[in-house]
Amino acid sequence: MKTLITKIAVIFLILSIASCNAVKRVNDDQLLLTKNNIYVNGEKESREAVRNLISQQPNSSLLGFNLKLHIYNLATPKSDSAFQAWLHRKEKREKRLDRLLSKKQVKELGNSVSGFNNWLKETGEAPVIINTEKTKKSRERLKLYYNSKGFFNNKVAYSIDTVPKKKKRGEVRYDITTGKPYFLDSITKNIDSRDIDSIYSIYDSRMLIKQGEQFDLSRFEAERERINSILINSGIYQFQPNSSIRFNILRDTLVANEDYKMPVEIEIDNRYERTGDSLKEIPYKVHRIKNVNIFADYTFGMQRDSLDSITYNNFTIYYKDKLRYKPKALTDAIAIAPGNLYREIDRTRTYSQISSLNTFKYPNIEYLYNKDTDDQLNTNIYLTHRSKFSLGLNTDISHSNIQDIGISFSTSLISRNVFRGAETLEVSARGTVGSSREASNPHDRFFNLSEFGGDIRLNFPRIFFLFDTSKYIPKYMLPETRISLGSSFQKNIGLDKQSFNTILRYNWTPSYQRKHTFELMNIEFIRNLNVDRYFRVYQNSYGRLNDIAREYETDPSYFDDEGNLRIPEGTDEFTGDALAGNISGLSPGTDDFSTISSIDERRRRLSANNLIFASNFTFSKNTRRGAGDNTFSQFKVKLETAGNFLSAVSSFIEFYKNEEGKKMVFDVQYSQYVKTELDFIKHWQVSRDGILAFRSFFGFAIPYGNATNIPFSRSYFAGGTNDNRAWQAYSLGPGRTDALNDFNEANLKIALNLEYRFNIMGSLNGALFADVGNIWNALDDVTDKEAVFTGFSSLKDTALGTGFGLRYDFGFFVIRLDTGFKTYNPSERMSRRWFRDYNFSNAVYNIGINYPF
Repeated sequence: MKTLITKIAVIFLILSIASCNAVKRVNDDQLLLTKNNIYVNGEKESREAVRNLISQQPNSSLLGFNLKLHIYNLATPKSDSAFQAWLHRKEKREKRLDRLLSKKQVKELGNSVSGFNNWLKETGEAPVIINTEKTKKSRERLKLYYNSKGFFNNKVAYSIDTVPKKKKRGEVRYDITTGKPYFLDSITKNIDSRDIDSIYSIYDSRMLIKQGEQFDLSRFEAERERINSILINSGIYQFQPNSSIRFNILRDTLVANEDYKMPVEIEIDNRYERTGDSLKEIPYKVHRIKNVNIFADYTFGMQRDSLDSITYNNFTIYYKDKLRYKPKALTDAIAIAPGNLYREIDRTRTYSQISSLNTFKYPNIEYLYNKDTDDQLNTNIYLTHRSKFSLGLNTDISHSNIQDIGISFSTSLISRNVFRGAETLEVSARGTVGSSREASNPHDRFFNLSEFGGDIRLNFPRIFFLFDTSKYIPKYMLPETRISLGSSFQKNIGLDKQSFNTILRYNWTPSYQRKHTFELMNIEFIRNLNVDRYFRVYQNSYGRLNDIAREYETDPSYFDDEGNLRIPEGTDEFTGDALAGNISGLSPGTDDFSTISSIDERRRRLSANNLIFASNFTFSKNTRRGAGDNTFSQFKVKLETAGNFLSAVSSFIEFYKNEEGKKMVFDVQYSQYVKTELDFIKHWQVSRDGILAFRSFFGFAIPYGNATNIPFSRSYFAGGTNDNRAWQAYSLGPGRTDALNDFNEANLKIALNLEYRFNIMGSLNGALFADVGNIWNALDDVTDKEAVFTGFSSLKDTALGTGFGLRYDFGFFVIRLDTGFKTYNPSERMSRRWFRDYNFSNAVYNIGINYPF
């Protein structure tokens, strides 16, 4: 019944919006703006930078439908008076409602009507009525824009036209005639300060405005920024770029002349300082740093006379009672040094380096003139320490294909300045309890899954290596060394794994865009505690093996009372008999024999313990300049190798070998492979509230030497909320196989994602997406032709999923619901691959946090 009522309500709302007249709130003497047309020299202009100059934009649309406008039109213009008019339209209506509800509730009913009406207005958009004054303003904006591009004789005209066969709707057309552009002629300079003149001449060749180029105001602004950056980083203190830098056009070029050339003079004046009613001219000079004073553990009101001090490498460090930090740890974080030129970039780097220590609050840096000098500065740096210890606690609720519901928690304790060198020690613990119908539950407990783990991480604000790296990785790159140890334990999850890991990692950031990560040592040991549960966990593999066993005459003791293979005795014994050729009709070369062999190979691989001794390097670049930047790119490349160190050691130490000739360390065959990953993301702002997002990923892990396959934890899977959303995680591939296993994975992956994001209303956004990709086996021990990548011909087995999504933006995170449809399914035969399961009953619904890429 509730479902029926909900459907009726949704249908009623849709019909109400669809039937609403778009010009319902437009007067007869008004026109609803439907389009702005801009023509430049007779050709249509579509660049967003130009179109955004128009003061009035048409109402936003969702796939061509003015949803927000129609929502606004559903509102009553004067809801309070409308409710009162309705209430008193019939003589006894108010009295009947008072008796039925009460006067107070009737009043609240009126408030609710008014509140809902206001919500419609706030959620929707008022009709954009063509306003002549705003159109004239747009004309002036366009004229100024083309002036800034050197078209000083441009002309802009506009016209307002009604839309044929559409009542009370209009379009505005802007016609721009640019005329001939002006070009820069000779460029001269007039600089008052001798110090600035000598500095500027060094960088003269890098000037951004050049003779012969077309006038462009943005180039002049960029040149102003370039000059400012050069001077404030070459010793010029208190430089004022807006008042001191002028670009003078030496003759009137705003009217047509024969050559359309503009001689330019770059003028840099001295600084002026007001003293009483007069202005004093102060020549700019090169300044140097005389003294650098560091106030450790500074508190407001602290007096220098009450502090002790020490001198270290020409820095003076002030402290109270006891210095908590090694002097070198403090001076290494300071980019401002005694005797150096004043440079603003040194102040910026000092802010960044101190903040990266995670030991002090944001510092305060001040410059003061040294006594009796006008070109020497003293620098005071005030450091306020954070709490010695901090405690964090997080909880989360999750759902996955392993557990029906999981409740996780984590806590961490951070200790700062552990060895008096601004080091941080973090000790964290995490745990998850969950419920699964698939897990063994002899005591009928609801929470029958658990995972617990912990990590110890020690961070040093410097690089610890075999040799001094400061020449290659200077301190402004924020070098960091991290040593971590961790372990986790699972119960009733998969095969009940224990894992231990050790990582030695180096990070440094050459610029705000680029970052490097080098893991010299990444060791992981995975131990499976309950391998007898394999066929209880991997039900697909068990089903295929069980179906084959039923077709052949074999020992009845392998089966239970219901005729299914017993786990693990029956599965192990049947597989052993089959592969040994002890079952009549099962011989090498038959399909059933190949299937059993494949199932057994996968079982042995996934139930084997793993020792991964790896090193990797990651380079990433991100051009995004802030949360409001919607046109940017991200690129990441990673190269990882595993097993090479142990392989080299085996040349000196003889390792035990198993029956297959593979070398063992602590009775575990170590993994050996090389792995590379390329990940590229690009976002474009294509309209006022429309963003086009693209992602491409390529990953390939090649086993060699001591291994013929890739560990499960280092392999790739396809499908899921951040991949191909038309398939559930691990259910796509490899190749054209039809989800043969419960967790399908491989060592080669290709993925492409394209998504158009747009605003629906308020904080509610929508998306249309297409996801392309798959996984394959290549150069490993898998021989199934349907799963192996054999070349470009295998790309025909690339899956395509399309769909739509809704996203609600809470500001600090986004809740996402995506619906994916299998558009091209490579697991079907060729004639049935397109649109076979393209319906809601076969759709995959994904819930995620934040955007997928």
